[in-house]
Amino acid sequence: MLYFLLRYFDLPMAFTYTSTRMALAASTSLILSVLCGPWFILQLYRWKIGQPIRKEECPLLGQLHEKKQDTPTMGGILILFSMIVSLLLWMDWTSPFTLILLLTTLCLGALGAYDDFAKLRSRSSRGLAGKKKFLIQVLLSLLLAFYLLYPPFAEWIHRGAWFAPPIARGGGEVFSLSDYTSMLYLPFFKTPVLMVSGVATFFFAFWIAFVVTGSSNAVNLTDGLDGLAAGTLIMAGGVMALVAFVSNHLEIARYLNILYIEGSGEIAIYLSALVGACVGFLWYNSSPAQVFMGDTGSIALGGILGVCAVLLRREFLFALVGGIFVVEALSVILQVASYRLRKGKRIFLCSPLHHHFEYKGWAENKIVIRFWIVGLLLAIVGAASLKIQ
Repeated sequence: MLYFLLRYFDLPMAFTYTSTRMALAASTSLILSVLCGPWFILQLYRWKIGQPIRKEECPLLGQLHEKKQDTPTMGGILILFSMIVSLLLWMDWTSPFTLILLLTTLCLGALGAYDDFAKLRSRSSRGLAGKKKFLIQVLLSLLLAFYLLYPPFAEWIHRGAWFAPPIARGGGEVFSLSDYTSMLYLPFFKTPVLMVSGVATFFFAFWIAFVVTGSSNAVNLTDGLDGLAAGTLIMAGGVMALVAFVSNHLEIARYLNILYIEGSGEIAIYLSALVGACVGFLWYNSSPAQVFMGDTGSIALGGILGVCAVLLRREFLFALVGGIFVVEALSVILQVASYRLRKGKRIFLCSPLHHHFEYKGWAENKIVIRFWIVGLLLAIVGAASLKIQ
């Protein structure tokens, strides 16, 4: 909204620059989340929206987290609200990236909220059935893949000056939306390692679904200790915002030997809003947490990062900078596989991985800080990969 007003009244062009709008979006979401936090937490207490603890499934974990019983959850609403306000104020509404990110936020936020509500209604840690939740995530991901890989659908959405399919440039060539979406990049490599076409594009749609769904669930699994998910999201989101920013600048993209993606600055702005909202949320989510983001936040924020990675063609880079999320998800997968294939034997004392360290006697703050340190190291390596290729 303000972006259009600034252009309409011909105010200083600095306010329309991507870098300026990134800073404004981050500041807006941060200030909103901090200022609205006390009122929002109070409403959660009034509505008795408290966090259930896994006492039956994990008795020791129930004892360790007993003090967190009935701490307000669904704090993700505060994060998503702050981000959407930033989107409406500072992003270009005519960009297809704006529409995609808004719909992703609303759909996955609603899914997470319903899951949280189901847990509260049953007064247990079990919410919406896993298969149903997974199916909804996959359907949303396939809709995104349909837009990216099927040109007629992208053109159908295009309305005059609104939602024109973006193009990309690299190596002196110009690529359409479906062309550059069919490329697969690895960190430290300047050229795509895989380019698909024809029937193979059909299988690429499932790759997109895997990335978005996997990212959404991985962040959801990481959200188990005070500040763990929020802090890790800040670092991963910050690097992806940097990638989106340099991908939007033709000269910088050419200098770094990366793909120039028209309009990807809007992705950078939204990721900046995500970082700002998570920083503000940490004001209340740091130990001892006054509020948890719940599935409302973790499912949506993980999905948003996954969608951004797909739009930027940097899925493997996101796996690197979000390595904490990957390891947390793998720990659950390995634990379940071991239990089923090895007749009840487990690899970890408890999964996800952060609970394993709790069982070993590590203090919660120590686990969170050490995971943040690893996440920061991965973020630095990921950012360096833009130059070292």
